[in-house]
Amino acid sequence: MSPTRFPPHFAKTDHRQRSLNQMRSKQLGLEKYIYLNGLKGRDSDLFYDILLENMQEMIPILYTPTVGEACVNYSHIWRRPEGLYVSIEDKGHIRDVLASWPNFNDGRIAVVTDGSRILGLGDLGANGLPISLGKLDLYIAGAGIKPSSTVPICLDLGTNTQRYLDDPLYIGVRRPRPLGPEMDEFMDEFMEAMKEVFPTLLVQFEDFSTDNAFKYLERYRHQYRVFNDDIQGTGSVILSGFTNAARLSSAASGLPPSDQKILFLGAGSAGIGVAKQLLSFFTLSGMSPEEARSRIYTVDSKGLITANRKGLQEHKKFFARTDYDGPALTDLVDIINHVKPTALLGLSTIRNAFTEKVVKAMCALNPRPIMFPLSNPVALCELDYKDAIEWSNGQVIFASGSPYKPVSHDGVVYEPGQGNNMYIFPGIGLGSILSRTRHVSDAMVEQAAIALANSLTEEENAAELVYPRLARIRDISAQVAFAVIRQAQKEKLDDNAYLRTLPDSDLLGLIHDKMWQPPALQLRSFTRL
Repeated sequence: MSPTRFPPHFAKTDHRQRSLNQMRSKQLGLEKYIYLNGLKGRDSDLFYDILLENMQEMIPILYTPTVGEACVNYSHIWRRPEGLYVSIEDKGHIRDVLASWPNFNDGRIAVVTDGSRILGLGDLGANGLPISLGKLDLYIAGAGIKPSSTVPICLDLGTNTQRYLDDPLYIGVRRPRPLGPEMDEFMDEFMEAMKEVFPTLLVQFEDFSTDNAFKYLERYRHQYRVFNDDIQGTGSVILSGFTNAARLSSAASGLPPSDQKILFLGAGSAGIGVAKQLLSFFTLSGMSPEEARSRIYTVDSKGLITANRKGLQEHKKFFARTDYDGPALTDLVDIINHVKPTALLGLSTIRNAFTEKVVKAMCALNPRPIMFPLSNPVALCELDYKDAIEWSNGQVIFASGSPYKPVSHDGVVYEPGQGNNMYIFPGIGLGSILSRTRHVSDAMVEQAAIALANSLTEEENAAELVYPRLARIRDISAQVAFAVIRQAQKEKLDDNAYLRTLPDSDLLGLIHDKMWQPPALQLRSFTRL
């Protein structure tokens, strides 16, 4: 742009602060999202520079909880092309659509959603693209993934939500979602085309419906570079937080960590995915897989899940109880009194499901109960932090899916934990990219969780936190990436032989060096003609 287009003394002012002030002047979260979206389009380097300096403030806008509102309204707030849409109508020439992406030679990581289960908000169809955009912003901020190497994709496969089909501004294809063979054929063509167009790219599946999330992860995980953050990432970050929470709980009860007993409210893809990941908590202490599974109980809308229930969905059978054949247990307090859990985890998307009676029932059984209400966004969270502290008199060990502010109770300030997937997936992505891993194994995800659990500083441990503070996210991501790389090497899944030659300290240094930073913002002096 010509220098004469700038005000004469523009270069003497702080445009970064000006932009931050403009964002803060917006009253609503959605307005802030729209502003930041526009800033990224106008000046991406400035956008990421501001993001890196203000992550605690901006991440809840760019991702949960505000991104949910952005998705719901995306057809109405759409401003410009941002990501890549692959439609069911593109079937037969998906490769051509993918090859139209301007930086396809640089592509290293894609977040792919079909919009069918966005943050517990349901089937949002083509409105789901902001979830891919937001996730990739977190890869960039959290692990220094280069922006030009990211590929946000929404699979526009129709929607079963009638209000979108009736909305004249809806931007997606107007048809019900495909089923069975039609969906499988589309996904097979899509994944093969992704491998052809982006041969070095890692695919992260995001917010697919429960059955399809499990189905396509298993279908492709050994054939392509792919993982599912809802299943593996969520499970990994909760395994990490639970490991630290169990240590605090055991210190209060005097019982060994292996005596933990976990009750899940919610048995969708995230709930079962987390439950399966938490098996590692027990097996790492020496339990057999069968013994570990016996320590986990699951509850859905019909109550405690038992193996004798008729019509039980396939993914729920793994944790279905075989040791109870009495009348159906449907009330959560009754289930707690029957199971006697040390930990209650919520992935139900049922607002305030953890009532005062539920909290007090957990406190009656445990001196320091573990309660993780993990549903996103806040509007779907099972328990607010203020209520958790007041009802437990500050005894609860708490982590949520969405951010909460510290709470003061009886003169003590309590700091909440947030089981934010951002602690895990950026490091998994960076480690997978640098090691050029052929697949993302369960052991790699498990080692990522262990690295996160061990990343707390002395001060954070003294404060009895279960997660490190997000301000250190790049250091945390480096430690996670390091663990992922070493595990990939151990399993001989890596194609980057050079990293094998590096001592640990050099490898960690290389990981930091590979993290992208926005170009230094320089105040320029313009000569006006």
